[in-house]
Amino acid sequence: MPQSPHTERHFTAGATVRDIVIGMSDGLTVPFALAAGLSGAVDSTAIVVTAGLAEIAAGSIAMGLGGYLAARSDAEHYASEREREVQEVHENPGQEAIEVASVFRKYGLEPAQIAPILSALRGQPGAWVDFMMRFELGMEQPDPKRALQSALTIGGSYAAGGMIPLAPYMIAANVQVALPVSVGCTLLALFGFGFVKGRFTATGQVRSAFQTTLVGGLAAAAAFVIARLIGG
Repeated sequence: MPQSPHTERHFTAGATVRDIVIGMSDGLTVPFALAAGLSGAVDSTAIVVTAGLAEIAAGSIAMGLGGYLAARSDAEHYASEREREVQEVHENPGQEAIEVASVFRKYGLEPAQIAPILSALRGQPGAWVDFMMRFELGMEQPDPKRALQSALTIGGSYAAGGMIPLAPYMIAANVQVALPVSVGCTLLALFGFGFVKGRFTATGQVRSAFQTTLVGGLAAAAAFVIARLIGG
């Protein structure tokens, strides 16, 4: 009887999604809070737009640079640990073999089953090091393009998110008209973004949507009230 081919579906873009979440979360929240805060202190859409664009530019660069440095740090740490493992496999293979056997014992393998695996690894030092990196240290080799991709993804997501609360101020004639439109658009965007984020992170779509909306709304409300109090 013919059988349909088995196709496994796994989500493999976790790092990219994480970068989008980082950039978009701050991009929606910080410029939103800034625009709302300025709306409580000034009556000029031009000032809000100018300050908002400056913040988006600075925030995108800072967030992107942070993502780049974090990814570079991960790559350098991996290279350093791998160099150490190469040295240990070369200088102390007996101890490394004991560590390999310990890993396999955790999976229920018996010494007789482990012995041929150890023999095979001894003949392939590169594979032995790869095994130790993955199963002893729990480290995956970073993508060499990861640093630049992370910087562009985080920075671009921040800029895209920041333009949502700022767009109404570019169109409306005055702050009184722009503010409620900005609030509505941004809260809707926060809810949608939180919903999608919850789907990818498996934290619950509705819960994530409300949490994201609540955090962004509270930040903007606090900024508005503080600016209103300071501005008199």
